[in-house]
Amino acid sequence: MHVCSAVSFSSHQSMENNDLGTPFLPSESHSKHVNDETQFIITVHDPSAQNGLNFKNLDNPFEFLGSKGYEMLDSTTVDPFRNGTYEIQGVYEWLKIGICLPIALVRLVLFGVCLSVGYVATKIALLGWKDKDNPLPKWRCRIMWITRFATRGILFAFGYHWIKRRGKPAPRDTAPIIVSNHVSYVDPIFFFYEIFPTIVASDSHDSTPIVGTIIKAMQVIYVNRFSPSSRKHAISEIKRKASCNRFPRVLLFPEGTTTNGRSLISFQLGAFIPGYAIQPVVVRYPHVHFDQSWGNISLARLMFRMFTQIHNFMEVEYLPVVLPQINQKENAVQYAKRTSQAMCIALNVVQTSHSFGDVMLLTKANESKQVNPSLYMVEMAQVELAYHISSSEAVQFLDRFLLMKPDPSGHVGIRNFLKILRLKHCTLTEEVFGYIDMKKTGWITFKEFLLGSVHVLKQPLFTKACDFAFRGCDISGKQYMSQQELGHSVIMTMPNLNEDEIQELFVLFDCNRDGSICRDDFMACLRQNPLLISLFAPQLLQLGLSSKDRKWKTENMVS
Repeated sequence: MHVCSAVSFSSHQSMENNDLGTPFLPSESHSKHVNDETQFIITVHDPSAQNGLNFKNLDNPFEFLGSKGYEMLDSTTVDPFRNGTYEIQGVYEWLKIGICLPIALVRLVLFGVCLSVGYVATKIALLGWKDKDNPLPKWRCRIMWITRFATRGILFAFGYHWIKRRGKPAPRDTAPIIVSNHVSYVDPIFFFYEIFPTIVASDSHDSTPIVGTIIKAMQVIYVNRFSPSSRKHAISEIKRKASCNRFPRVLLFPEGTTTNGRSLISFQLGAFIPGYAIQPVVVRYPHVHFDQSWGNISLARLMFRMFTQIHNFMEVEYLPVVLPQINQKENAVQYAKRTSQAMCIALNVVQTSHSFGDVMLLTKANESKQVNPSLYMVEMAQVELAYHISSSEAVQFLDRFLLMKPDPSGHVGIRNFLKILRLKHCTLTEEVFGYIDMKKTGWITFKEFLLGSVHVLKQPLFTKACDFAFRGCDISGKQYMSQQELGHSVIMTMPNLNEDEIQELFVLFDCNRDGSICRDDFMACLRQNPLLISLFAPQLLQLGLSSKDRKWKTENMVS
C-alpha cells in the first residue's frame, strides 16, 4: 500500500519580544480557589483523576522560547487506507471461494502465460535500444502491442472480463498529462493497455522482476520521493516529455499511494508545476462482498481474493480537460485544488489531508502490533505544511511515542511519558505533560505528542537555546559535558534527583555511548526530544538575563 485544511496559528512574536530572557514562570500563581457558591454537581469520569493530577491550570514551560502553546490541527475520522473486506465473512463468500478455486487455478495459469508473453515481447522491443532520452521508435512500439494485449489478458485473469468506460481520452496535443486516483495495482495495468503512457513511478520499481523490464518500455520517469534533487529532476522530465508530441502522454497518480477509493488524499504537485493542460481520470471498483482496493492488505491476499471472484467490476471515467489559468497567475497548489475538486465531484467523495507519510506511520504502528494502527495517522500533508517536518521525522517521533506503551486506544499517561524521557515527577514535568495534553484529560495521543514536540522544535529560538544550554552546562570548558555537570544543570528544575536518575538522563544524552556528552550528542538528543529543553530554562535565564532590561545577552555566553 503503499488541500490542507485552513488552520489558524498564534503568530510568533519577534525575536526582540520573545527572547530567552522572557520569564520561565509567570509571576501569578496558577492555583485557583473554588468559590463557596452552592452548585449542582454532576460526577463524571475524569481520566486525569486517575493520576491524581489536574492538568487544566498549568503554566507554559516553553514560554521562554516565545511559545504561546500549539493549536491542534483539524482532523477527520476517515481512514482512506482501510480495506473494507479484509476478512472473508459470510457463508456466501466462503461458498463462492470454494466454487471458484478450480477456476482460480486456470486464471493463475493464464496470468503466468500472459505475463511471460508480455515480458518476452518487451525484451525483444528493447533489444539494442540505447537512446533512452528520445521517444521509443515506432517499430519498437508496434512490438509493444503484443505486451499490451497480454496485459488485457492479465486483467481478464484477474476477473475483469469487461471494463465500463465513460468519456474518452483527450487528444495528446490537447492534454499531454493525465492524472488519476490510485486504488489498486490494477490501475496502472489498465492504463498500460489503454493508452500506453509514460508514467512517473518510485525508483524502487526499477528492480522489480519482470515488471521493472516492462515499465522501462513506457520510458518511466523514476523519482525518489525523499530526495529533493530527484523530485526536481522528475518535474523537469515531466515538462520535457509533456512538451514533445513524439512522447506518449504522461500519467501520474498525484496521491502518491493507493487508497480505498472512498476519499481522495492530498495531491503531490509534480503534475501541476509544469503548467500543461491536464485530463483527470477517476477509477471506481464497485463491489458488495469484496473490496478490491490495495489498502491495509497484502498483495498476495488481494490477488487470491481477485482470482476467487466470479467477476470483478471496474469503471473508468475520463473527465473534461482542466486548463491552467495562466492569465490569473495560478500557482500549482491552486491548479491541483481545482483538479482534485473535479475528481471529488465525479467520485462523490471528500479530500483529506492524508499523504504517503501517513502510510509510513501506519506501517510503523502495524509493525509494533498496535491494536488500532489507524490511530497513529495525523494527516501528514497539513502537518508538513504547518511545521515543515518530513515524514521520516514524524516516524522517528512515533518511535519515541511507541516506547511509552500506549494503551489500545492510543493514549499515554504521564507515568510512561516521564519514564521514556528519563524525567522525574515534579512541577516542571507536570507542566511539560500538560503542555502536550491539549484536551487536558491526563492522557495524550500521538498527534498531540507530535504537534507539541515539533511546535517546540520549530521555535525560532530553539537552536540558539540548545547551543547556549550546552555552553552553560560545560562548566570545565572542554567542549564536552560530564555526568556531574549535567546533574548540576538539571537539579534546578528537578530537585532531589538521585545518582541513578541523573545517570539515566545522562545515558539518554550520550548518543554515541562514549561516557561523555559532546555538543553533537547534546544537540541530537534535544532535536529528538525537544521537550527536554525545558530542563535548562532557569539556567538559561540566569546566565543571560539583564537585571535592567531583561534582554538576552548573547555576549555573556560567548566566553
